Amino acid sequence: MPRSTDHFLTSHVGSLPREKTLMQMMFAKEDGVPVDPDAMSEAVHQAVIDIVKKQKEAGIDLFNDGEQSKPSYATYIKDRLNGFGGSENTYIFDDLVDFPMLAKRVGEDPSRQHRHAPGCKGPISIKNTDDVHVDIRNMQEASGGDMRHAFFSSASPGVTSIFFKNEYYPTHEEYVFAIADAMRTEYEAIAASGATLQIDCPDLAMGRHMNSAGVTLEDFRRTAALHVDALNHAVANIPAEQLRMHLCWGNYGGPHHCDMAFTDIIDIVMKAKPQTLLFEAANPRHAHEWALFENFKLPEGKVLCPGVIEVQSNYVEHPMLVAQRIKRYADLVGPENVMAATDCGFSIHVGQAAIDPKVAWMKLKSLADGAAIASEWFFKG
Repeated sequence: MPRSTDHFLTSHVGSLPREKTLMQMMFAKEDGVPVDPDAMSEAVHQAVIDIVKKQKEAGIDLFNDGEQSKPSYATYIKDRLNGFGGSENTYIFDDLVDFPMLAKRVGEDPSRQHRHAPGCKGPISIKNTDDVHVDIRNMQEASGGDMRHAFFSSASPGVTSIFFKNEYYPTHEEYVFAIADAMRTEYEAIAASGATLQIDCPDLAMGRHMNSAGVTLEDFRRTAALHVDALNHAVANIPAEQLRMHLCWGNYGGPHHCDMAFTDIIDIVMKAKPQTLLFEAANPRHAHEWALFENFKLPEGKVLCPGVIEVQSNYVEHPMLVAQRIKRYADLVGPENVMAATDCGFSIHVGQAAIDPKVAWMKLKSLADGAAIASEWFFKG
């Protein structure tokens, strides 16, 4: 992944708004309604071309396909691996338990109504390698071959294991490592294209407040460490500098008062192989955690990419605020070790509409403008 010594690079977490026609096609496909595969393929192809152009126009340095081909950042796995078909997963976020009206609103989001996560009922194996190569070809065309500045996001073994509940393997460890072995093919195909591979790991934070009754912090930390081991196993053949990982507490409109503290997991997270860590740092629940790095020493070779744009509010951050947020991290770990991104994706499930799509693009423009201001402070003086 590119590094810069003269300005702060900008990126985002992955998912970007989809056009209405593509959303309708994807809803139909997920619900088992026949869809013309050629029409679907062409719609995705054109969407990727358009989305890459928009990112560049907004001033984003490290861009992707907006996850235009995926029903969600995690559940697309059911189309690429064998072994699923058990009962649909159900879960509850602990922070929504005392807020039934809010829980109802979150649960009735159209993006969740069309999302399916059948349990694992048999051995995990590779089902489809075509999709990832189609994704790569679409990006190659849309970027004009500029794969060095492109990234692709893939679900981690850990988050796959919590979305698709285990109904087959004797232990959770066997299940998550079976997923890791199967996902290795997708991960390595992306790396071979010259793009950066982003592993999405909300299991390492959001997983703490999902159905957590009776689960102690130490229990969770052991599971998180296991998930990091599985991730490292899956990316063993990919250089650390070609890897980045995303950590988050869940991109949904809840109070998030049950979110675990970043400090409770940072030591385990930093044992993951990816060089760059993207994490929530702009929303009201986690914006204060920059102070963690006053005392935590960033391991040699690691790069921080904090979220400086929130993705659940239609407020557009002022570029000066973005610059100030970047400065907090640069002052603590050095400007050469900081990039800037969003807290999470803008449409992690097809049809998710926490904010207006046009606002999403304004936010990305503000991200780029704020990074330019911070770059003047650190690199142009």
